[in-house]
Amino acid sequence: MGLAELGEVLRDLPPPNDPRLLVGINTADDAGVFQISDDLALIQTVDFFTPVLDDPYTFGQVAAANSLSDVYAMGGTPLTVLNVVGWPKGVFPLWVLTEILRGGQDKVIEAGAVVAGGHTCIDRELKFGLSVTGVIHPKKIYTNAAARAGDKLILTKPLGMGVISTAIKYGKASSELAVKIGQIMATLNKKPSQIMQRYRVHACTDVTGFGLLGHLYEMMKASSVSARLHYSQIPILEEAFQFASGETIPGGTKSNQKFLEPFVDLSSKISAEQATLIFDAQTSGGLILSAQSEDAKGLLGELHREGVTEARIIGEVVKGETGRISVDL
Repeated sequence: MGLAELGEVLRDLPPPNDPRLLVGINTADDAGVFQISDDLALIQTVDFFTPVLDDPYTFGQVAAANSLSDVYAMGGTPLTVLNVVGWPKGVFPLWVLTEILRGGQDKVIEAGAVVAGGHTCIDRELKFGLSVTGVIHPKKIYTNAAARAGDKLILTKPLGMGVISTAIKYGKASSELAVKIGQIMATLNKKPSQIMQRYRVHACTDVTGFGLLGHLYEMMKASSVSARLHYSQIPILEEAFQFASGETIPGGTKSNQKFLEPFVDLSSKISAEQATLIFDAQTSGGLILSAQSEDAKGLLGELHREGVTEARIIGEVVKGETGRISVDL
């Protein structure tokens, strides 16, 4: 569901008013946070989707990493997960589901969490994801609502997975490229989440279906600030440019661009294909960190030393119209 549709659905629902709910739907954050005691809060999130890759094991890994990412974006530690499966009976052999679950479980184990069970229903399309429960200290929560003017913005994974995934579905991308993006999407955001906690990071969110600009818009809107991005500094997979036009543009990417264009000022030097990639709907993308300017280089350096080599400083938070994003070349 796109940003516009989601906003319309939620608009007339009464907001929760329980004081123990520290983070709810009000700021379109990555997960809900519920306080248990003075030093313990639960993080809860759920996500699932149709396959983005042909290999069932890798798809299971990607879907799990994507679901776990919401907990990492809050600065939390995942504890338990429940598998969520939509299964088209009679379409695939059962070993396909076994491999999907195996891939998901291996990624959950890598995260240090435990698969506690799950739920399966018969569906017209294959779907898989996780409901995740994590923990965090109530006073150490990272939300998308605390970015400050002057902060530097850091992105930890490259863009382009949306158009490449669609190209794979149309048989236009190589098997080698499918393996490459599978590895990127299956990479946990655990390491950047842990590293950011050693620096003055004021806000964080992850990049998934609403794309870089969609999730950044939500962060800027929730924080009552604006953002200025530098296109040349944004990490984008080189292979994605050949698929940034025509039928390989995902429907979600088109929806993102249509909704966000009134809030985004693009330089006239940015081509249509370049624009597509910053609106591109991602699966299991990286984190956007809004970090104190003086800490940004040190944070980026540690990310690189710890293997998060694609991380880049892509812009800065500025004063201005709430939610506004400008992108220069």
